[in-house]
Amino acid sequence: MGNHLYYGDNLKVLRESIKDSSVDLIYLDPPFNSNASYNVLFKGPQGNDSTAQIEAFDDTWQWGEEAETAFAEVLRSPNGAAAEMLRAMRAFLGENAMMAYLAMMAVRMLELHRVLKPTGSLYLHCDPTASHYLKILLDAVFGADNFKNEITWKRTSAHSDGGKFGRNTDIILFFSKGRNWIWNQVFSEYDQKYVERFRNTDPDGRRWTDDNATAKGLSGGGYDYEYKGIRSLWRYPVKTMEKLDAENRLHFTKNGGIRLKRYLDEAKGMPVQALWDDIPPLNSQSQERLGYPTQKPVALLERILNASSNPGDVVLDPFCGCGTTVHAAQKLGREWIGIDVTHLAIGLIEKRLRDAFADVAFTTHGVPTDLGGAQALAEADKHEFEKWALSLIDATPGNQGKKGADGGFDGNRYFGKSNRAIVSVKGGRNVGVSMIRDLDSVVARLKADVGILLTLVPPTKPMQAEAAAAGQFELDGFNPVPRLQVVTIEEALKLRDRAVRLPAIRADMFRKAAREEDGGRQASLDL
Repeated sequence: MGNHLYYGDNLKVLRESIKDSSVDLIYLDPPFNSNASYNVLFKGPQGNDSTAQIEAFDDTWQWGEEAETAFAEVLRSPNGAAAEMLRAMRAFLGENAMMAYLAMMAVRMLELHRVLKPTGSLYLHCDPTASHYLKILLDAVFGADNFKNEITWKRTSAHSDGGKFGRNTDIILFFSKGRNWIWNQVFSEYDQKYVERFRNTDPDGRRWTDDNATAKGLSGGGYDYEYKGIRSLWRYPVKTMEKLDAENRLHFTKNGGIRLKRYLDEAKGMPVQALWDDIPPLNSQSQERLGYPTQKPVALLERILNASSNPGDVVLDPFCGCGTTVHAAQKLGREWIGIDVTHLAIGLIEKRLRDAFADVAFTTHGVPTDLGGAQALAEADKHEFEKWALSLIDATPGNQGKKGADGGFDGNRYFGKSNRAIVSVKGGRNVGVSMIRDLDSVVARLKADVGILLTLVPPTKPMQAEAAAAGQFELDGFNPVPRLQVVTIEEALKLRDRAVRLPAIRADMFRKAAREEDGGRQASLDL
């Protein structure tokens, strides 16, 4: 199958590109918040969220034609339980943002169930705002008998919420498709108090603690015999006792007893329970953090992948955001499918994977890969073309990512400590020197440091001369760069972020993913 990254509505991608019973594991973190919109926030150099807020779904989670269509499709589906449950929810909730969200999720759940193999599992990550409704929908789609766990992840140490207890947990709902599902027990590290119980050491330094070797008090009996002058009801037959003795696994006590030696280096750890409080969130200083606010730790996804998939299996994330799931899948030797509806996310994932894995191979679908594709996108949807073009050079959309007047620019790229380059995207076939002058004016008005004209067609010689006449910008310790720069889409396709000349890249924007030492290995299950 290989690895695949899709840009587009995941419902359409699932229906058109993902075969029945082809996926071993699904993880999804579908967006929902109290404002009923999917906001992807990017902090500006001063830490303010509103600088570049992108509403990926302008009207999402408001009841309207799309939600009504999704509702009708569920009612027409062969899954009568899902249809009746969604109908009951609508009778209770009415036509509001929550009901729109549930209708949109329900029709997608049916497709996710279809693409799962009979041995597959699904993990749905959500907050308590909608987790109870989603649990009921999943019961209907997957069957209540296939519910495995409601996992609680402690996502932050503390949270201040006025008038109520701090909300510092997320919910992860774990369902299997059938009665026989992939399961590998995973373990967490022992706490220090448990480790301190291994206070004995062998001459070679191995730490051990003793355990009962008799069957006294246990139901089911034992083995009554004398071993080395000590008679008791033992847990093991005599041949096993002899084997344990030969391996130096028996401890003969001073008062004439025999105890079993358990070594610390052979302990797998504590079997992971449904409360996950040992995987901290990513803090601002984390090397793993890429600058994406809802980014989940790779360790969280590694635990899920290790438990419910094996090397070579196919992992799907239909809301893949900044790509943590596909990163974990690549790291653990799984094949993967990622889907997202924003060009910014797709560009970020592509960069993340190439930074982290030396030999990563994947196919991106739904985005231009050459100049012809870029021209077609520009003609079909100017707004989407702008967002895609910005993603090529690691810029974030300006003007809060909304359609309409752009204030003379389309995006930002931050660098240095608090420096800013503004980006103007031109997808038309006619360009001229007035565009350079307009860009110069916007740079001056916004007190930016650098202006970038990202254009589909090559600049004219007068445009190049006008840009050169604008002079250079210099940051202490770095070579000067042109104050106004013209970058073609063709150059950006080849060079990506290197097509833009900047003195330094801001450390807390989209960081470079750390290189994984072994990008196809199977991580230990002893997490």
